[in-house]
Amino acid sequence: MTQSKEQWTSKLGFILATAGSAIGLGAIWKFPYITGVSGGGAFFLIFLIFTIFIGMPILLAEFVIGRGSQKDAVSAYKFYAPGSSWHLIGVLGMLTCFILLSFYSVVGGWILIFLYETMAGHLSGLSEQMYGDVFNSVIANPFYAIIGQFIFIIITIVVVAKGVQKGIERASKIMMPALFIAFLILIIRSLTLDNISEGLSFFLYPDFSNLSSKTILFALGQSFFSISVGVSVMVTYSSYLSKKEDLPKSAFTIVMMNVLISMLAGLAIFPAVFSFGFEPTEGPGLLFVVLPAVFDKIPFGSLFLILFLVLFLFATLTSAFSMVEIIVAAITKGDQRKRQKVTWITGILIFIVGIPSALSAGVLSDFTLFGKTMFDLSDYLVSNILMPIGALLISIFVGFKINRKTLWEEINSGSNNGKKIYAVWLLLIKYVAPIAIIIVFLDAIGVL
Repeated sequence: MTQSKEQWTSKLGFILATAGSAIGLGAIWKFPYITGVSGGGAFFLIFLIFTIFIGMPILLAEFVIGRGSQKDAVSAYKFYAPGSSWHLIGVLGMLTCFILLSFYSVVGGWILIFLYETMAGHLSGLSEQMYGDVFNSVIANPFYAIIGQFIFIIITIVVVAKGVQKGIERASKIMMPALFIAFLILIIRSLTLDNISEGLSFFLYPDFSNLSSKTILFALGQSFFSISVGVSVMVTYSSYLSKKEDLPKSAFTIVMMNVLISMLAGLAIFPAVFSFGFEPTEGPGLLFVVLPAVFDKIPFGSLFLILFLVLFLFATLTSAFSMVEIIVAAITKGDQRKRQKVTWITGILIFIVGIPSALSAGVLSDFTLFGKTMFDLSDYLVSNILMPIGALLISIFVGFKINRKTLWEEINSGSNNGKKIYAVWLLLIKYVAPIAIIIVFLDAIGVL
Protein backbone atom coordinates (compact mmCIF):
# COMPACT_ATOMS: atom_id res chain seq x y z
CA MET A 1 0.00 0.00 0.00
CA THR A 2 1.12 3.54 -0.68
CA GLN A 3 1.83 5.50 2.47
CA SER A 4 -0.28 8.57 3.23
CA LYS A 5 0.76 11.80 1.56
CA GLU A 6 3.09 14.06 3.51
CA GLN A 7 2.07 17.58 4.53
CA TRP A 8 3.81 20.61 5.94
CA THR A 9 3.50 20.64 9.74
CA SER A 10 2.84 24.39 9.85
CA LYS A 11 2.17 27.45 7.72
CA LEU A 12 5.55 28.85 8.81
CA GLY A 13 7.28 25.69 7.63
CA PHE A 14 5.65 26.02 4.19
CA ILE A 15 6.41 29.75 3.92
CA LEU A 16 10.08 29.33 4.87
CA ALA A 17 10.60 26.25 2.70
CA THR A 18 8.92 27.92 -0.28
CA ALA A 19 10.76 31.19 0.31
CA GLY A 20 13.95 29.15 0.58
CA SER A 21 13.22 27.56 -2.76
CA ALA A 22 12.53 30.97 -4.26
CA ILE A 23 15.36 32.94 -2.70
CA GLY A 24 18.45 30.72 -2.94
CA LEU A 25 20.88 31.65 -5.67
CA GLY A 26 18.22 33.61 -7.54
CA ALA A 27 18.16 36.55 -5.14
CA ILE A 28 21.61 36.33 -3.57
CA TRP A 29 23.98 35.20 -6.34
CA LYS A 30 22.22 35.85 -9.63
CA PHE A 31 20.30 39.05 -8.95
CA PRO A 32 23.37 41.24 -8.21
CA TYR A 33 25.39 40.02 -11.18
CA ILE A 34 22.47 40.17 -13.67
CA THR A 35 21.64 43.66 -12.37
CA GLY A 36 25.31 44.58 -12.76
CA VAL A 37 25.55 43.49 -16.40
CA SER A 38 22.08 44.86 -17.24
CA GLY A 39 22.51 48.47 -16.22
CA GLY A 40 21.50 48.70 -12.56
CA GLY A 41 18.45 50.71 -11.46
CA ALA A 42 16.40 50.43 -14.66
CA PHE A 43 16.77 46.64 -14.61
CA PHE A 44 15.81 46.54 -10.92
CA LEU A 45 12.64 48.58 -11.55
CA ILE A 46 11.54 46.36 -14.47
CA PHE A 47 12.35 43.27 -12.40
CA LEU A 48 10.07 44.57 -9.62
CA ILE A 49 7.21 45.24 -12.04
CA PHE A 50 7.49 41.79 -13.62
CA THR A 51 7.77 40.07 -10.23
CA ILE A 52 4.67 41.74 -8.77
CA PHE A 53 2.35 41.82 -11.79
CA ILE A 54 3.39 38.63 -13.61
CA GLY A 55 5.47 36.48 -11.27
CA MET A 56 3.18 36.73 -8.23
CA PRO A 57 -0.06 35.89 -10.11
CA ILE A 58 1.66 32.85 -11.68
CA LEU A 59 2.99 31.80 -8.26
CA LEU A 60 -0.58 31.92 -6.93
CA ALA A 61 -1.72 29.95 -10.00
CA GLU A 62 0.80 27.20 -9.20
CA PHE A 63 -0.47 27.17 -5.60
CA VAL A 64 -4.03 26.72 -6.88
CA ILE A 65 -3.03 23.79 -9.13
CA GLY A 66 -1.02 22.08 -6.40
CA ARG A 67 -3.29 22.43 -3.40
CA GLY A 68 -6.45 21.91 -5.41
CA SER A 69 -5.22 18.60 -6.82
CA GLN A 70 -3.06 17.51 -3.86
CA LYS A 71 -0.83 15.86 -6.47
CA ASP A 72 2.67 16.09 -7.89
CA ALA A 73 3.61 18.40 -10.76
CA VAL A 74 2.66 15.95 -13.51
CA SER A 75 -0.41 14.29 -11.96
CA ALA A 76 -1.85 17.69 -10.96
CA TYR A 77 -2.37 18.67 -14.61
CA LYS A 78 -3.85 15.23 -15.36
CA PHE A 79 -6.26 15.77 -12.46
CA TYR A 80 -7.63 18.98 -13.99
CA ALA A 81 -7.34 17.95 -17.65
CA PRO A 82 -7.58 14.15 -17.91
CA GLY A 83 -6.89 12.59 -21.30
CA SER A 84 -5.11 15.70 -22.59
CA SER A 85 -1.49 16.72 -23.09
CA TRP A 86 -1.50 19.47 -20.47
CA HIS A 87 0.50 17.25 -18.10
CA LEU A 88 3.49 17.98 -20.34
CA ILE A 89 3.75 21.31 -18.47
CA GLY A 90 4.79 19.28 -15.45
CA VAL A 91 7.20 17.21 -17.55
CA LEU A 92 8.69 20.45 -18.90
CA GLY A 93 9.07 21.66 -15.30
CA MET A 94 10.90 18.48 -14.33
CA LEU A 95 13.25 18.82 -17.31
CA THR A 96 13.87 22.49 -16.53
CA CYS A 97 14.67 21.72 -12.88
CA PHE A 98 17.02 18.94 -13.97
CA ILE A 99 18.99 21.29 -16.25
CA LEU A 100 18.78 24.11 -13.71
CA LEU A 101 20.24 22.04 -10.88
CA SER A 102 22.98 20.71 -13.17
CA PHE A 103 24.56 24.20 -13.30
CA TYR A 104 23.11 25.50 -10.03
CA SER A 105 24.97 22.73 -8.17
CA VAL A 106 28.20 24.08 -9.70
CA VAL A 107 27.63 27.42 -7.95
CA GLY A 108 26.75 25.49 -4.78
CA GLY A 109 30.15 23.85 -5.17
CA TRP A 110 31.80 27.28 -5.47
CA ILE A 111 30.27 28.23 -2.11
CA LEU A 112 31.67 25.08 -0.51
CA ILE A 113 35.11 25.76 -2.00
CA PHE A 114 35.11 29.36 -0.75
CA LEU A 115 33.95 28.17 2.67
CA TYR A 116 36.97 25.86 2.79
CA GLU A 117 39.33 28.58 1.52
CA THR A 118 38.05 31.01 4.18
CA MET A 119 38.36 28.50 7.02
CA ALA A 120 41.89 27.71 5.82
CA GLY A 121 42.75 31.41 6.05
CA HIS A 122 43.40 31.87 2.32
CA LEU A 123 40.92 34.74 1.84
CA SER A 124 42.07 37.30 4.37
CA GLY A 125 44.51 40.16 4.06
CA LEU A 126 44.43 40.29 0.26
CA SER A 127 44.22 43.44 -1.82
CA GLU A 128 40.78 44.11 -3.30
CA GLN A 129 41.84 43.21 -6.84
CA MET A 130 43.38 39.90 -5.76
CA TYR A 131 39.99 38.43 -4.85
CA GLY A 132 39.03 38.25 -8.52
CA ASP A 133 42.22 36.36 -9.30
CA VAL A 134 41.54 33.92 -6.46
CA PHE A 135 38.00 33.29 -7.67
CA ASN A 136 39.08 32.67 -11.26
CA SER A 137 41.85 30.29 -10.25
CA VAL A 138 39.61 28.35 -7.87
CA ILE A 139 36.75 27.73 -10.31
CA ALA A 140 39.20 26.90 -13.10
CA ASN A 141 40.63 24.04 -11.03
CA PRO A 142 38.80 20.92 -12.34
CA PHE A 143 39.35 18.96 -9.13
CA TYR A 144 37.93 21.72 -6.92
CA ALA A 145 35.01 22.39 -9.27
CA ILE A 146 33.87 18.77 -9.54
CA ILE A 147 34.46 17.86 -5.88
CA GLY A 148 32.53 20.96 -4.75
CA GLN A 149 29.63 20.16 -7.07
CA PHE A 150 29.61 16.52 -5.95
CA ILE A 151 29.49 17.34 -2.22
CA PHE A 152 26.70 19.86 -2.83
CA ILE A 153 24.63 17.25 -4.69
CA ILE A 154 25.20 14.64 -1.96
CA ILE A 155 23.96 17.04 0.75
CA THR A 156 20.86 17.76 -1.37
CA ILE A 157 20.17 14.05 -1.87
CA VAL A 158 20.48 13.23 1.84
CA VAL A 159 17.99 15.93 2.90
CA VAL A 160 15.40 15.28 0.17
CA ALA A 161 15.59 11.53 0.80
CA LYS A 162 14.38 12.20 4.37
CA GLY A 163 11.14 13.73 3.06
CA VAL A 164 9.17 16.92 3.51
CA GLN A 165 8.76 17.27 7.27
CA LYS A 166 11.96 15.67 8.55
CA GLY A 167 14.16 17.04 5.78
CA ILE A 168 13.12 20.13 3.87
CA GLU A 169 10.85 21.85 6.42
CA ARG A 170 13.13 21.30 9.42
CA ALA A 171 16.19 22.63 7.58
CA SER A 172 14.36 25.71 6.22
CA LYS A 173 13.10 26.80 9.66
CA ILE A 174 16.71 27.28 10.77
CA MET A 175 18.30 28.51 7.57
CA MET A 176 16.05 31.33 6.41
CA PRO A 177 15.78 33.53 9.56
CA ALA A 178 19.55 33.30 10.12
CA LEU A 179 20.19 34.43 6.56
CA PHE A 180 18.25 37.68 7.06
CA ILE A 181 20.33 38.51 10.15
CA ALA A 182 23.61 37.84 8.32
CA PHE A 183 22.53 40.08 5.45
CA LEU A 184 21.78 42.97 7.79
CA ILE A 185 25.30 42.74 9.26
CA LEU A 186 26.79 42.77 5.77
CA ILE A 187 24.70 45.75 4.63
CA ILE A 188 25.58 47.84 7.68
CA ARG A 189 29.28 47.41 6.88
CA SER A 190 28.85 47.91 3.15
CA LEU A 191 26.95 51.17 3.66
CA THR A 192 29.69 52.53 5.93
CA LEU A 193 32.47 52.14 3.33
CA ASP A 194 33.95 55.18 1.60
CA ASN A 195 32.55 56.51 -1.69
CA ILE A 196 29.34 54.46 -1.71
CA SER A 197 27.12 57.07 -3.40
CA GLU A 198 28.02 55.90 -6.92
CA GLY A 199 27.09 52.33 -6.03
CA LEU A 200 23.77 53.35 -4.49
CA SER A 201 22.97 55.52 -7.52
CA PHE A 202 23.81 52.69 -9.91
CA PHE A 203 21.48 50.31 -8.07
CA LEU A 204 18.57 52.58 -7.12
CA TYR A 205 18.46 55.25 -9.85
CA PRO A 206 16.72 54.01 -13.03
CA ASP A 207 18.74 55.05 -16.09
CA PHE A 208 16.79 53.92 -19.15
CA SER A 209 19.30 55.19 -21.72
CA ASN A 210 20.93 51.78 -22.21
CA LEU A 211 17.76 49.71 -21.90
CA SER A 212 17.32 47.00 -24.56
CA SER A 213 14.89 44.18 -25.36
CA LYS A 214 17.56 41.76 -24.12
CA THR A 215 17.65 43.53 -20.75
CA ILE A 216 13.84 43.32 -20.48
CA LEU A 217 13.96 39.57 -21.28
CA PHE A 218 16.63 39.12 -18.59
CA ALA A 219 14.41 40.99 -16.10
CA LEU A 220 11.47 38.72 -16.95
CA GLY A 221 13.65 35.62 -16.67
CA GLN A 222 15.13 36.81 -13.38
CA SER A 223 11.67 37.45 -11.92
CA PHE A 224 10.71 33.83 -12.69
CA PHE A 225 14.09 32.43 -11.59
CA SER A 226 14.03 34.33 -8.31
CA ILE A 227 10.58 33.09 -7.20
CA SER A 228 10.82 29.64 -8.81
CA VAL A 229 7.79 29.95 -11.09
CA GLY A 230 7.34 28.37 -14.48
CA VAL A 231 8.78 25.00 -13.46
CA SER A 232 5.86 23.69 -11.33
CA VAL A 233 8.04 23.48 -8.20
CA MET A 234 5.36 25.47 -6.39
CA VAL A 235 2.71 23.05 -7.65
CA THR A 236 4.56 20.27 -5.83
CA TYR A 237 5.21 22.28 -2.65
CA SER A 238 1.62 23.52 -2.38
CA SER A 239 0.28 20.00 -2.85
CA TYR A 240 1.49 19.37 0.72
CA LEU A 241 -0.77 22.18 2.03
CA SER A 242 -4.06 21.84 3.86
CA LYS A 243 -7.21 23.68 2.75
CA LYS A 244 -6.91 25.96 5.79
CA GLU A 245 -3.93 27.88 4.44
CA ASP A 246 -4.37 31.34 2.90
CA LEU A 247 -2.93 31.01 -0.63
CA PRO A 248 -3.02 34.72 -1.64
CA LYS A 249 -1.35 35.75 1.62
CA SER A 250 1.30 33.04 1.25
CA ALA A 251 2.07 34.11 -2.33
CA PHE A 252 2.32 37.77 -1.29
CA THR A 253 4.57 36.95 1.68
CA ILE A 254 6.94 34.83 -0.40
CA VAL A 255 7.24 37.44 -3.17
CA MET A 256 7.85 40.25 -0.67
CA MET A 257 10.51 38.19 1.12
CA ASN A 258 12.17 37.58 -2.23
CA VAL A 259 12.06 41.24 -3.26
CA LEU A 260 13.45 42.20 0.16
CA ILE A 261 16.34 39.73 -0.11
CA SER A 262 17.07 40.90 -3.67
CA MET A 263 17.15 44.50 -2.49
CA LEU A 264 19.34 43.60 0.48
CA ALA A 265 21.71 41.79 -1.88
CA GLY A 266 21.93 44.90 -4.07
CA LEU A 267 22.53 47.18 -1.07
CA ALA A 268 25.21 44.83 0.23
CA ILE A 269 27.04 44.40 -3.08
CA PHE A 270 26.89 47.56 -5.20
CA PRO A 271 28.18 50.16 -2.67
CA ALA A 272 31.16 47.85 -2.12
CA VAL A 273 31.63 47.26 -5.86
CA PHE A 274 32.16 50.97 -6.53
CA SER A 275 33.95 51.66 -3.24
CA PHE A 276 36.62 49.07 -4.02
CA GLY A 277 36.86 49.91 -7.72
CA PHE A 278 35.37 46.66 -9.02
CA GLU A 279 33.34 46.47 -12.21
CA PRO A 280 29.58 45.83 -11.76
CA THR A 281 29.77 43.79 -14.97
CA GLU A 282 32.05 41.22 -13.26
CA GLY A 283 29.50 38.48 -14.07
CA PRO A 284 28.79 35.24 -12.15
CA GLY A 285 31.80 35.79 -9.88
CA LEU A 286 30.64 39.22 -8.64
CA LEU A 287 29.41 37.99 -5.25
CA PHE A 288 32.46 35.81 -4.62
CA VAL A 289 34.82 38.69 -5.41
CA VAL A 290 33.04 41.44 -3.47
CA LEU A 291 31.97 39.60 -0.29
CA PRO A 292 35.44 38.60 0.93
CA ALA A 293 36.67 42.16 0.26
CA VAL A 294 33.84 43.64 2.36
CA PHE A 295 34.23 41.21 5.24
CA ASP A 296 37.99 41.82 5.30
CA LYS A 297 37.17 45.38 6.40
CA ILE A 298 35.23 44.14 9.45
CA PRO A 299 36.74 43.11 12.81
CA PHE A 300 36.63 39.29 12.92
CA GLY A 301 35.78 39.50 9.22
CA SER A 302 36.87 35.93 8.45
CA LEU A 303 34.49 34.64 11.11
CA PHE A 304 31.61 36.68 9.68
CA LEU A 305 32.47 35.54 6.13
CA ILE A 306 32.35 31.90 7.27
CA LEU A 307 28.96 32.53 8.89
CA PHE A 308 27.62 34.23 5.77
CA LEU A 309 28.90 31.50 3.44
CA VAL A 310 27.28 28.84 5.63
CA LEU A 311 23.95 30.66 5.50
CA PHE A 312 24.36 31.33 1.77
CA LEU A 313 24.98 27.61 1.36
CA PHE A 314 21.78 26.89 3.32
CA ALA A 315 19.74 29.21 1.07
CA THR A 316 21.24 27.59 -2.00
CA LEU A 317 20.47 24.12 -0.68
CA THR A 318 16.81 24.98 0.01
CA SER A 319 16.43 25.85 -3.68
CA ALA A 320 18.19 22.62 -4.67
CA PHE A 321 15.84 20.64 -2.41
CA SER A 322 12.81 21.96 -4.32
CA MET A 323 14.32 21.11 -7.72
CA VAL A 324 14.97 17.51 -6.72
CA GLU A 325 11.64 17.27 -4.89
CA ILE A 326 9.55 18.05 -7.99
CA ILE A 327 11.24 15.18 -9.86
CA VAL A 328 11.10 12.74 -6.94
CA ALA A 329 7.45 13.53 -6.15
CA ALA A 330 6.40 13.00 -9.78
CA ILE A 331 8.16 9.64 -10.00
CA THR A 332 7.25 8.21 -6.56
CA LYS A 333 3.59 9.36 -6.70
CA GLY A 334 3.52 9.61 -2.91
CA ASP A 335 5.01 6.14 -2.29
CA GLN A 336 7.55 6.96 0.41
CA ARG A 337 9.19 3.52 0.07
CA LYS A 338 10.60 4.64 -3.31
CA ARG A 339 11.79 8.06 -2.13
CA GLN A 340 15.36 7.13 -1.14
CA LYS A 341 16.16 5.16 -4.29
CA VAL A 342 14.60 7.70 -6.68
CA THR A 343 16.31 10.63 -4.91
CA TRP A 344 19.75 9.04 -5.18
CA ILE A 345 19.34 8.10 -8.85
CA THR A 346 18.04 11.59 -9.72
CA GLY A 347 20.81 13.35 -7.84
CA ILE A 348 23.62 11.31 -9.37
CA LEU A 349 22.26 11.83 -12.90
CA ILE A 350 22.08 15.59 -12.30
CA PHE A 351 25.69 15.54 -11.09
CA ILE A 352 26.87 13.73 -14.23
CA VAL A 353 25.00 16.10 -16.57
CA GLY A 354 26.43 19.07 -14.65
CA ILE A 355 30.09 18.09 -15.06
CA PRO A 356 30.53 20.07 -18.34
CA SER A 357 29.15 23.17 -16.58
CA ALA A 358 31.57 22.60 -13.67
CA LEU A 359 34.48 22.51 -16.12
CA SER A 360 33.32 25.55 -18.12
CA ALA A 361 35.66 27.94 -16.31
CA GLY A 362 38.66 25.63 -16.77
CA VAL A 363 39.42 22.81 -19.18
CA LEU A 364 36.21 23.33 -21.18
CA SER A 365 36.39 27.14 -21.26
CA ASP A 366 37.10 27.12 -24.99
CA PHE A 367 34.23 24.73 -25.77
CA THR A 368 31.16 26.76 -26.73
CA LEU A 369 27.75 26.24 -28.29
CA PHE A 370 25.92 29.26 -29.77
CA GLY A 371 28.81 31.35 -28.46
CA LYS A 372 28.29 30.30 -24.83
CA THR A 373 30.06 27.93 -22.45
CA MET A 374 28.03 24.98 -21.17
CA PHE A 375 27.44 26.82 -17.88
CA ASP A 376 26.22 30.01 -19.58
CA LEU A 377 24.18 28.08 -22.14
CA SER A 378 22.39 26.08 -19.41
CA ASP A 379 21.69 29.28 -17.48
CA TYR A 380 20.36 31.11 -20.56
CA LEU A 381 18.25 28.13 -21.66
CA VAL A 382 16.58 27.82 -18.25
CA SER A 383 16.12 31.49 -17.32
CA ASN A 384 15.26 33.05 -20.65
CA ILE A 385 13.56 30.25 -22.61
CA LEU A 386 12.25 27.31 -20.55
CA MET A 387 11.00 29.27 -17.52
CA PRO A 388 9.09 31.90 -19.56
CA ILE A 389 7.55 29.13 -21.72
CA GLY A 390 6.54 27.20 -18.59
CA ALA A 391 5.07 30.33 -16.99
CA LEU A 392 3.16 31.12 -20.19
CA LEU A 393 1.64 27.62 -20.33
CA ILE A 394 0.72 27.66 -16.64
CA SER A 395 -1.04 31.02 -16.98
CA ILE A 396 -3.00 29.77 -20.00
CA PHE A 397 -3.86 26.49 -18.26
CA VAL A 398 -5.18 28.17 -15.12
CA GLY A 399 -6.85 31.03 -16.95
CA PHE A 400 -8.64 28.99 -19.61
CA LYS A 401 -8.66 25.30 -18.67
CA ILE A 402 -9.64 25.16 -14.98
CA ASN A 403 -13.26 26.16 -14.45
CA ARG A 404 -14.08 29.39 -12.63
CA LYS A 405 -15.89 27.67 -9.74
CA THR A 406 -12.79 25.63 -8.87
CA LEU A 407 -10.56 28.70 -9.04
CA TRP A 408 -12.93 30.70 -6.85
CA GLU A 409 -13.08 27.94 -4.22
CA GLU A 410 -9.30 27.47 -4.10
CA ILE A 411 -8.52 31.18 -3.87
CA ASN A 412 -11.04 31.66 -1.06
CA SER A 413 -10.39 28.47 0.92
CA GLY A 414 -8.70 29.57 4.13
CA SER A 415 -8.42 33.18 2.91
CA ASN A 416 -10.13 36.38 4.00
CA ASN A 417 -8.76 38.30 1.03
CA GLY A 418 -9.59 35.90 -1.81
CA LYS A 419 -12.82 37.65 -2.80
CA LYS A 420 -11.06 41.02 -2.97
CA ILE A 421 -8.24 39.94 -5.27
CA TYR A 422 -9.93 37.22 -7.34
CA ALA A 423 -11.09 39.38 -10.29
CA VAL A 424 -7.77 41.24 -10.57
CA TRP A 425 -5.78 38.00 -10.28
CA LEU A 426 -7.89 36.33 -12.98
CA LEU A 427 -7.39 39.30 -15.31
CA LEU A 428 -3.62 39.20 -14.76
CA ILE A 429 -3.34 35.44 -15.20
CA LYS A 430 -5.61 35.19 -18.29
CA TYR A 431 -4.50 38.19 -20.29
CA VAL A 432 -1.74 40.39 -18.82
CA ALA A 433 0.79 37.65 -18.02
CA PRO A 434 0.50 35.67 -21.29
CA ILE A 435 0.52 38.78 -23.50
CA ALA A 436 3.48 40.31 -21.65
CA ILE A 437 5.51 37.09 -21.81
CA ILE A 438 4.84 36.65 -25.53
CA ILE A 439 5.69 40.29 -26.38
CA VAL A 440 8.93 40.29 -24.34
CA PHE A 441 9.98 36.91 -25.75
CA LEU A 442 9.28 37.78 -29.40
CA ASP A 443 10.94 41.17 -29.07
CA ALA A 444 14.08 39.64 -27.55
CA ILE A 445 14.50 37.11 -30.37
CA GLY A 446 13.99 39.83 -32.98
CA VAL A 447 10.54 38.88 -34.27
CA LEU A 448 8.94 42.21 -33.29
